[in-house]
Amino acid sequence: MWGLDFSVLDWNEIGVASLDTLKMLVASAVFTFILGLPLGVLLYQCSRSSSGWVRAVYNILSVIVNILRSVPFIILIVALIPFTVSIVGVSYGVLGTIPPLVIGAAPFFARLVETSLREVDRGVLEAAQSMGASTWQIILKVLLPEARPGLLAGLTITVVTLVSYTAMSGMVGGGGLGDLAIRYGYYRYQKEVMIISVLAMIVLVQLLQMAGDRLVRHFTRK
Repeated sequence: MWGLDFSVLDWNEIGVASLDTLKMLVASAVFTFILGLPLGVLLYQCSRSSSGWVRAVYNILSVIVNILRSVPFIILIVALIPFTVSIVGVSYGVLGTIPPLVIGAAPFFARLVETSLREVDRGVLEAAQSMGASTWQIILKVLLPEARPGLLAGLTITVVTLVSYTAMSGMVGGGGLGDLAIRYGYYRYQKEVMIISVLAMIVLVQLLQMAGDRLVRHFTRK
């Protein structure tokens, strides 16, 4: 069909590439959450402050976040090669792709966190303040629980975005399905490898989106 011969595929290599993609995705998603969540909370808290120097901190952080979000990932991964090497010792493969993935996705997730926190009912926050709750108590026991559906939706969007980032990392030897598609599908004109790689990423995105949507619905009902 259409001149395709799937019998020539090396399924073992496709399996290894799929596993590499999952490794990059899981590791980068975990670190993105660890860095992006507190950064988003910090942005939210600073934006509400009436202090001049706190507002200045917010403006600086906002500019940095906007810059990192605006740089195309394929350029970011190349620009961060010296930093990546200093952190993990290599600039290619699964390990060398994780730092750029985190740096590219964490600011994006932080903005989604900030937006979700802004949507929390101010009446709930004011009630907590009137009962004498400290800032940390409000953040941990009121703000984050109330914003949980929005945070989960933002995390789902971020993880799906990371899938496309892992594919782009294949342009510079990042490993995974993107690298497989570039090496075989593009340079060697093996359309079968390209098709299987694309289908695998589509299935992965669909599964992630469905899981995220289900979690959002679950916590929204609560």
